[in-house]
Amino acid sequence: MSRTHYWSCSKFADWVRGTRKLKAGTSEQWDEWQDTAKGFNPVRYWLAEEGLDYISNVVYFIPDTLYDIKYYINNRWVTRTHCLSASPEDIKPGSWRDVGDRFLPCLFNELVDFVEIELAWWHVVWSNEDAKKFKAPWYSRGWFRWRVWRSPECGLANLDWQRQLRWKEDEVGPDHKELGNLTPQAEKAQEILDLYNWWTVTRPARPDPYETSGWTAHCEAMREKYGNGMSSWGKEDKKEKAQSAKAHKLLDKMEAAYEKEDEEYMIRLIKVRHGLWT
Repeated sequence: MSRTHYWSCSKFADWVRGTRKLKAGTSEQWDEWQDTAKGFNPVRYWLAEEGLDYISNVVYFIPDTLYDIKYYINNRWVTRTHCLSASPEDIKPGSWRDVGDRFLPCLFNELVDFVEIELAWWHVVWSNEDAKKFKAPWYSRGWFRWRVWRSPECGLANLDWQRQLRWKEDEVGPDHKELGNLTPQAEKAQEILDLYNWWTVTRPARPDPYETSGWTAHCEAMREKYGNGMSSWGKEDKKEKAQSAKAHKLLDKMEAAYEKEDEEYMIRLIKVRHGLWT
């Protein structure tokens, strides 16, 4: 069940409860608010937090049931949220990849989908102005959403908004040490942006180690001079063997550096995984 509005978070619920509900806050602030609200009047607190939810569940039973059926179909056959998958650009369908070689593209392809689909939806679902700005189609939000609309620009705009979030006085109080500082959500958004840019911009632009090291050029020169086949390599002279060793050493160094970088960024993605939500 997923709704855009919960009765326990309404102004009417504040009136029933007798206390105003927080818009946002730390876990400690929510615990403090809950103790204060219960202490003010436990019966009114229950009516606002539990009673209204029971009533709304009855009122929305049929819409919620239809919504659950629709999202089961979506999750099972459209977005397939039960599995990780790689983009055809990274792993061609029908080709073989060992398990260890699937982790990096599958994880980062999911990150790209998160930014370009999930965050794009988040950015327009609450704003008709942004929906018009990014030309969001009718199936991108609301009850008929099927999670297939993709907009890198809109997703990045959402990350840019999140990166600016700072603790406000009504969230932490006028004297709190965190007042004005970036929120954990903002810090995670920055990390998500860095990871997204690395996968989509920085990593694809890395120099080809075979070309940069000179290994490809050396191999082509040897084939042209001695022909194809392993037996031809034994004909290399001393200078050519030195060139081969130099190119191969640089090739190994570059591949090791790339492997280390891939691993570091994959670990960073794992560490920020709890920030991947909408």
